[in-house]
Amino acid sequence: MSEQSAAEDVAEEYANALPEYAERVLEVAERIPPGRVMTYGDVAEWLEEGGPRQVGRVMSLYGGAVPWWRVVRADGLLLPGHELRALAHYRAEGTPLKEAARSTEGHLPRLDMRRARWDGGAGAEGHI
Repeated sequence: MSEQSAAEDVAEEYANALPEYAERVLEVAERIPPGRVMTYGDVAEWLEEGGPRQVGRVMSLYGGAVPWWRVVRADGLLLPGHELRALAHYRAEGTPLKEAARSTEGHLPRLDMRRARWDGGAGAEGHI
């Protein structure tokens, strides 16, 4: 193998590596129990790094391999463009929902944040 091939292999491996912050965000998403949620801001606070936008960016780029539907907006609205898939997960897991008012566009429920929000306690192993 030539030196150039080895360098290309290392560069490709590095390009495929997940940034450390993204790994940490995804680890938190995987810890959220079924039927519970954390907001983007909750995840950032748990990690003591970044903010809601950074967590949202990580989830949009890398979140497909973890239970992405458990990391949510603080207002309880379902993720635009993924509402029906997320709703199916919430119903299967028994996540608390608030039924939509008849005047609500699309008649989609919201998450009941007061009941569904997980604070990382009860079985959490501490901060990552």
